[in-house]
Amino acid sequence: MQEQDIIQQTIDFVKRTLAGAEAGHDWFHIERVYKTALTINESAQADTLVVSLAALLHDIADSKFNNGDEEIGPRIAGEFMESLNLAPEIILHVKQIILNMSYKASLGTVTFHSEELEVVQDADRLDAIGAIGIARAFTYGGFKNRVLYDPAIPPVENMSKEAYKNTTAPTINHFYEKLLLLKDLMRTEKGKAMAQQRHDFMLHYLDQFYREWEGKL
Repeated sequence: MQEQDIIQQTIDFVKRTLAGAEAGHDWFHIERVYKTALTINESAQADTLVVSLAALLHDIADSKFNNGDEEIGPRIAGEFMESLNLAPEIILHVKQIILNMSYKASLGTVTFHSEELEVVQDADRLDAIGAIGIARAFTYGGFKNRVLYDPAIPPVENMSKEAYKNTTAPTINHFYEKLLLLKDLMRTEKGKAMAQQRHDFMLHYLDQFYREWEGKL
């Protein structure tokens, strides 16, 4: 099967599977991560097929929407890739990327590494910051019925993986507990450059938020 056909079948599968998904983790999120990963890979030059498949399949069954099951995503992705008769080494590589790329995974022990992981991980993290990242944060906060901000509940520094998984904190806290930390976690040069502008935008947004909260603007 030609690589173009593999990618198209994967896109079709993801669109079907994520129809009706929470708006911050739907097909459009996948599409943005896919496009960003390809942009980063223009200079990183990792394996394009592995990067594409991992970007397209990385949220096929996000653990936070599946009772915390961190194995279901790689399993479903693996079963789909097997249906395309892809080489076992490609399937394993993509599954390892999906299992290890999330911010939550980075709070635990990560023993897998590859250039392809760096590319897709940076692309996914870029979609969590900047203007779209802000929109996604509040979309998910609304989905979970979380308050926007509560001055009486301070952000938690250096959260454990378990604490991060179980937090119910206000959405503004998420900026300090994850989003503002992502810039310094970028692995590729292109990812670092793209992250800086998005990071600065979030800082400006927070300044505006607090001014409005206090009735200053």
